[in-house]
Amino acid sequence: MPVGRIDKEKVLIIKDVGSLIITIRNQKVIIDRDLAEIYGVETRRLNEQVKRNPDRFPEDFMFQLTKEEADVWVRSRSQFAILKRGKTIKYLPYAFTEYGAIMAANVLKSPQAVRMSVFVVRAFVKLREMLAAHKDLAHKLAELERKLQNHDESIQSLVIAIRQLMRPPAPKRRPIGFRVGESGDKS
Repeated sequence: MPVGRIDKEKVLIIKDVGSLIITIRNQKVIIDRDLAEIYGVETRRLNEQVKRNPDRFPEDFMFQLTKEEADVWVRSRSQFAILKRGKTIKYLPYAFTEYGAIMAANVLKSPQAVRMSVFVVRAFVKLREMLAAHKDLAHKLAELERKLQNHDESIQSLVIAIRQLMRPPAPKRRPIGFRVGESGDKS
């Protein structure tokens, strides 16, 4: 029985971590505060370790949010929704990609960071799988729409052709004027 309980706990942890992953600059990232909380350290300590190991955190692993991005992030988080007017965050937060989150666990070296990094990676992978599934569905839907449009055009041309065939032929018009050399001429 404990195994089933552990699996449920893992699913809950992955869901919780997955809800902390956001999109900034077209990248899936987790903010330093959230990552520090997951790893069981203070945000300050996480950022200290990052600054002590700059060669381990290239731009594709981590970046600092701009003031505008930080404001949008703060407004999107419900726990910060009650900030007093004019209150802002003191330091611009860092955003960690999947690789940056793993590297952060390596530089922190705490047992909880190592343990939780597995869940962080699984959450990123799960998110990537969900996005891939949505892309496949979107592609299939676009393909179906294209086929339907082709079928609509074909059906429309068939209806036009059938209507033309159903019309009675126009009566033959006789040209206006005299005809020379017809039988029945008196000369």
